[in-house]
Amino acid sequence: MHWTVAAPFINKPNLINEPWLTRNVPGDRHQFHIVPRPKPLENWHNQKSSVTGFKDWLIYQQHGMEAIKASEGGVITVFPQLPAVIGMQQRLTRKRIPVVAWLFNVGTCSSGIRQAIAQFSLKDIDRFVVHTRREVDIYHQWLGISKERFEFVPFHQSEIPVTYEENTTDPFITALGSAHRDFPTFFQAVEKLNLPTVVASSEHALEGLTVPPNVKTPFGIGRADCLRLAQEARISIVPLLPKPHVTAAGQITIVEAMLMGRAIIATRCHGAEDYIQHGETGLLVEPQSVEDLVQAIEMLWNNSALRNRLGQTAKRYAKEHFSCDAAGAALGRILDKVADTAGMY
Repeated sequence: MHWTVAAPFINKPNLINEPWLTRNVPGDRHQFHIVPRPKPLENWHNQKSSVTGFKDWLIYQQHGMEAIKASEGGVITVFPQLPAVIGMQQRLTRKRIPVVAWLFNVGTCSSGIRQAIAQFSLKDIDRFVVHTRREVDIYHQWLGISKERFEFVPFHQSEIPVTYEENTTDPFITALGSAHRDFPTFFQAVEKLNLPTVVASSEHALEGLTVPPNVKTPFGIGRADCLRLAQEARISIVPLLPKPHVTAAGQITIVEAMLMGRAIIATRCHGAEDYIQHGETGLLVEPQSVEDLVQAIEMLWNNSALRNRLGQTAKRYAKEHFSCDAAGAALGRILDKVADTAGMY
């Protein structure tokens, strides 16, 4: 079956070097054509608002229409805005084509008019691919769509070269990322332990917090510097703040740490338990528990054999479950299901 792929991070300048998962789908049943975004997507770190603005919606609308026009079968979208505009167009014109919405993560589920619009525009989307199991229940209730149309597939990441070793001369802990991070609990734990710590996050995420003297907070560093911190740190920590309306958080940081074979601690919320098997590929701690986090850090900080075992097991697990090949195989299975019912349109 022929599919057009519309992903906001693929534009004309990077089209040749960004195949997404099209090369990782096994077999030859499906053919793919990537439709580039008309205008490059703004780096989310530079966005002033987490809400999609009117001008951006116009670009999503144009991108979605170009994907429909180019398709001889169905459309695969990435991010939630594109299935919304494509679904709205189909509801208004009463014309259906198969649509698979990959990486359907809306961040927070709004109520009122926004919820009503989402329910209307997304009603006929064939499959939603989410990256935590809890999202299946959340979106099922929010959109009023049957659970059978949601598929959990772990977040994927291409292989990350490990070019730095753990810094054994000046060991430190690191925490990377900004979204829904529980830095108040994290700071209390590392201050109590008085261990050298580096936090690579945004100024907004740390706004109003008192940073302990043993914590460094380099702002504005790039991806390469973040990967170096993750590889050189003795422990990587993803402290998450539980919020009822948040759908998922922390998966990218967790997956990258595991792929690099790092010993990792994460808060047991927002789907972290879908990625980390406690005591096997990392450690999970209870939300907002300083005591739990302190115990986990002490356990790993003082036990190099445990750190190595968890890190190496995490790396093997990540390569098997979070690789592009694993995601491509999952995508292929989903496309097979949708293609088998496409004749009903």
